[in-house]
Amino acid sequence: MKKILIANRGEIAVRIIRACHDMGIKAVAVYSQADTEALHVLNADEAICIGEPASQKSYLKIANILSACEITGADAVHPGFGFLSENANFASICESCGINFIGPSHQAISLLGDKAAAKAIAKSVKCPVIPGSEGIVENVQEGLKIAEKLGFPIFIKATAGGGGKGIRIANDPDEFIRQFAAARTEAELAFGNPEVYLEKMIVNPRHIEIQVIGDKHGNYAYLGERDCTIQRRRQKLIEETPSPVLSPALRKKICEAAVDIVKAAKYYSAGTVEFLLDAKKNFYFMEVNTRIQVEHTITEEATGIDLVREQIRIAMGEKLSFKQKDIVPQGHIIQCRINAEDPAKNFSPSPGVLEYFCAPGGPHVRIDTACYSGYRIPPNYDSMIAKLIVKGKDRAEAIRVAQRALKEFHIGGVKTTIPFHQYMFEDDNFLNSTYTITYIDQLMAEGYSFVPEN
Repeated sequence: MKKILIANRGEIAVRIIRACHDMGIKAVAVYSQADTEALHVLNADEAICIGEPASQKSYLKIANILSACEITGADAVHPGFGFLSENANFASICESCGINFIGPSHQAISLLGDKAAAKAIAKSVKCPVIPGSEGIVENVQEGLKIAEKLGFPIFIKATAGGGGKGIRIANDPDEFIRQFAAARTEAELAFGNPEVYLEKMIVNPRHIEIQVIGDKHGNYAYLGERDCTIQRRRQKLIEETPSPVLSPALRKKICEAAVDIVKAAKYYSAGTVEFLLDAKKNFYFMEVNTRIQVEHTITEEATGIDLVREQIRIAMGEKLSFKQKDIVPQGHIIQCRINAEDPAKNFSPSPGVLEYFCAPGGPHVRIDTACYSGYRIPPNYDSMIAKLIVKGKDRAEAIRVAQRALKEFHIGGVKTTIPFHQYMFEDDNFLNSTYTITYIDQLMAEGYSFVPEN
């Protein structure tokens, strides 16, 4: 593998380019017309424009990406996250064209991307799953019978969904009839697949995910958990490791369950197995993300493992560079997503020019970003400005480092989520870990503006 094309943009493209350069591999950037001055374009060895600002005409245009591979002679593609990263067809086309797809096989992506099939795999290895339909629900009459048997509230989920999208909630039969039709229509528009399945809604859970990794030789390991419970409308805002609510015994049990699932799917590369944890500390399998995650950074800081580099090595056919016994996470790590959004106005988007961008530094602080002073955040893509990752010997120290770093983080020209994070690190429920996945939505419903106390 001599040259890797990164089929992505933003901070993850910058992150992958760094891993390539650390390994002595040339990196090719692709960019849309909106990203001409993007940092990943500046940092790469070569850069190719692949289309108009709309992602459907650039970052999601498979033919354009393959053409860029041919023009530059790239022999591998790293999809990052989002866009085509979990597109089995893209992985398959890359494989058929002799381009090394840095990720799992297209068969594994297809299998685990089907939520009903993934649930069946979890059941086969005796991992607890959320009670629900046995598979696709064909019509509303069938769905009503299943829903009434399971008991409301019920989730109606798109089988091809992900990232918190394609989910509807029904609290009673009448609402179920309305939401079932809406869910199918939404799934068809968003994913090109109208199929849905049902799940019993676990009320006020925590969101726990396990970082797993496997190679093409049958070696597997887990690298600990990430607690992603602080979310707004199922979009993560703060992630941390270790989870403040898992005991060592429960941690081992949930991590081993995650590895059993990916083993059964003959999965290789980095991946994440997501679970819900109820009030009684029962865990339930939710889904597998067949890609690198936004929050992979906190696992890297806890374990010292470069996950992107490991992905590249696995794609080259090499074995894992470590064994399970070598993984001993250290300290407490927290990631804050700094987005161009106004938390005082329902997190409304705030694209525009960064008049200034002064990132924090010092001990135990990492910044992953694609932004700089004068950079224009385009309105066409997600609103992430940066990921702030901090480390402490324990959770209390990590929070203090985060507070210090947030005070040093100065961004002008757009609204950001920095005040939200400052608010959270003063919030008693956050500090005491007495919150669930609905906590931020509840605060928003009560009219909180997320302005920290002075």
